[in-house]
Amino acid sequence: MSTDSERYVFEAEWHDKMACITRKFLLYYYLTDNSVELFDVKTRKTFLRRTKCEGVDESNFYVGAVVTIFARSMKLISFADFSTKTRVSQKIQKTLGIIMPDLHDKIGEMLKRILAENFKIGNLKMVHLSREDAMDFFREKGDNSALMLNRITSGPILALELLGQDCISRWLEQIAPNEISEVGEKDSSTLRVFYEKEAGENAFYGSSNETAEQDVKFFFPDPMSEKRELPNTATITDCTCCIIKPHAVTSKLAGDIIDDIQKKGFLITAMQLFHVDPVNVEEFLEVYKGVLPDYGAMVAELQSGPCIAMEIKRKDESVNVPVEFRKFCGPMDPEIAKHVRPDTLRAKYGKTKVQNAVHCSDLPEDGILEVQYFFKILSES
Repeated sequence: MSTDSERYVFEAEWHDKMACITRKFLLYYYLTDNSVELFDVKTRKTFLRRTKCEGVDESNFYVGAVVTIFARSMKLISFADFSTKTRVSQKIQKTLGIIMPDLHDKIGEMLKRILAENFKIGNLKMVHLSREDAMDFFREKGDNSALMLNRITSGPILALELLGQDCISRWLEQIAPNEISEVGEKDSSTLRVFYEKEAGENAFYGSSNETAEQDVKFFFPDPMSEKRELPNTATITDCTCCIIKPHAVTSKLAGDIIDDIQKKGFLITAMQLFHVDPVNVEEFLEVYKGVLPDYGAMVAELQSGPCIAMEIKRKDESVNVPVEFRKFCGPMDPEIAKHVRPDTLRAKYGKTKVQNAVHCSDLPEDGILEVQYFFKILSES
């Protein structure tokens, strides 16, 4: 019999799109062996017997998280007992981080540094705030100076839901005004010091203990709430689609991949983290059904966890973006890519033909359609 100290219990829900209903569960996560158990609240029956679940660990379990359990995206909506609330709250905080427009072309570099500092990215979205939205965000913080409002509305920002132990204070340390050490030098390991010469002050935002929960909900509202979802920045013109696959996201490779894309001269004009359910994955990948023998495995991979979708463009509008970006991604099989095109994304970050780091649009005409699927259909559904 497991004790409370060996397990977490959450109230969870799963939206069954086929039946058009939301089902509620008690989700038990056992720390000793990474196993899960699901109890259906309505039928009062066990829905899934205790089973080890690959691809999840203790860091995946917190209120607000979406956990993929055997292809079902379970939203953890609340703690189911006081013991779980106490222990998880001591281990995992969440806060909001914002990278301002000045550093838009350095997003990949910064994500690499953020992940290296043991922050977990629970959610991210590129948005372009209107002045009204910005004033609404800063209104209760007493910081609605013209300088800050002008900066945050001057272009696309990247909003990040950051998670981890002592996350709020650690993020503020990364972006706080520079401290002079005993030897008279600045700590160059912080984001603020590393990038201040390029972007100046206030190139980042971080929540306080008092505002963190409210700030996160402003940018990442609960789907069941009445809060308006902020629009994404997709243009859906002269573009192609890139998706960083779940295995690469969970392996903390997203920053490396995005950094390579930007340094190659491609522009990222929209970016958002998605948890794609089985129905949508099959619809998105339907063109490969009956064509590629790995279709089933491709579907399983894309629904196995969070993925990051991006709209990719080039400044030079004469460039055929889908064709050039596909070349940069490399052959579908990473082993072949390593031999014939070792500098491509799949050669550097892929593992297998299915877990090959990124999906990219195959045909020029598919680029706009795939961007539209993620940033219009899924983002607004």
